[in-house]
Amino acid sequence: MAVKTAGGRLEERWREILSVHARTMCEIDRVLHPHGLGASDFEVLDLLVTEAPEEGAQCRVQNLVGRVHLSQSALSRLIARLEKDGLVERSMCAEDRRGVYVTLTRSGRDLHTEVLPLQRAALARMLGDVEDPRP
Repeated sequence: MAVKTAGGRLEERWREILSVHARTMCEIDRVLHPHGLGASDFEVLDLLVTEAPEEGAQCRVQNLVGRVHLSQSALSRLIARLEKDGLVERSMCAEDRRGVYVTLTRSGRDLHTEVLPLQRAALARMLGDVEDPRP
């Protein structure tokens, strides 16, 4: 019988966290796919709703980096895809030409509102939340 060390228990717990994360992301991808979104797409839309709650409000892309689990280049590609789909608009920051603003379009807000209950229900199922998953 193997004796677990503190390091072994930490490693086991870490693998468990990764497994829960992977299964949850797959479930969110599955329920959002019919709406043309993946889990990361939704996460960006959700953060934009939080960061820029009023219609037409802008959010700097730099504010999203580190809050989504994507590299800066992957986030830029995702935002470009959302823009192509008409869900966000990008604009340059007048004060800092390197800065880019992202604005959620009306279509993006509407889609977010439509799929939010699906994403929350998937989280509740996968994470064992027994509370009401509605926002």
